[in-house]
Amino acid sequence: MNAELAASYRRAEYIARSRSNFYYSFIVLPPEKRIAFCAVYAFMRECDDLSDSDSNVEVKRASLRNWRSKLDAVYTGDVSGNDILPAFRDTVVKFSIPADYFHWVINGAEMDLDIASYETFEDLYKYCFNVASAVGLVCLHIFGFSEEKAKSYAEQCGIAFQLTNIMRDVKEDAEQNRIYLPLEDLRKFSYSPEELSKGVFDQRFKELMAFEAERARAYYASARKLIPLIEEKSKPALWAMIEIYERILEKIIDQQFNVFKNRIRLTAAKKLSIAFRAIAMRWIG
Repeated sequence: MNAELAASYRRAEYIARSRSNFYYSFIVLPPEKRIAFCAVYAFMRECDDLSDSDSNVEVKRASLRNWRSKLDAVYTGDVSGNDILPAFRDTVVKFSIPADYFHWVINGAEMDLDIASYETFEDLYKYCFNVASAVGLVCLHIFGFSEEKAKSYAEQCGIAFQLTNIMRDVKEDAEQNRIYLPLEDLRKFSYSPEELSKGVFDQRFKELMAFEAERARAYYASARKLIPLIEEKSKPALWAMIEIYERILEKIIDQQFNVFKNRIRLTAAKKLSIAFRAIAMRWIG
């Protein structure tokens, strides 16, 4: 590995370590796979940051178009323009990751510029697929797999994670005039978008969130079916990823769905505990 590539991987690892919930599962992986995860995470983190910046919509749109152009250039061998791109290029070539997956992620970031709410779960699913299931498919290539059905479970794993994010971030999203809970679900429980924006916490909201939690749990059940289908050395890391996110969901449930009071998260100590269990799984077999 030359000096430029090594520096690029170090930068990507710094971004992942400082920004990602998943870093605690990355550390369980063999070194080559761990740094690969950091490289793709850094690329996708940039998508999120461009979409969530304080710039106006047209500036954000132009920035995402430029990032998409850099993605296309990477697949032709051009890694100029950002210090994480050499590591990103090395990773996508080494693990044969299709460019389409990253285009889908950028599509999801662009959806956030134009869409503030989703009428049905089917509509929301398209968004979740872009921002999360596409990430799951990227991860699948790094984990290593041989059976085609693994792709379906990776897709559902992404949906589980994104539904958890949506439930956890209801308050923050509402403050930005975004509602990701399907509007048809709000109507089902006679709870209005205006009440969501005001943080009305009552029995109707609890029942709405319980409904969403059961949907997420079903996707987690499918996600766990992916674990036996990936390479042996990758299984503890995937188990840790699912464990971290499913525990966030369970914590939301345990706190009676009161996501308006405090942002629900796992402590660093809890995530480290999960990582240590995953490490033990790797060595015990």
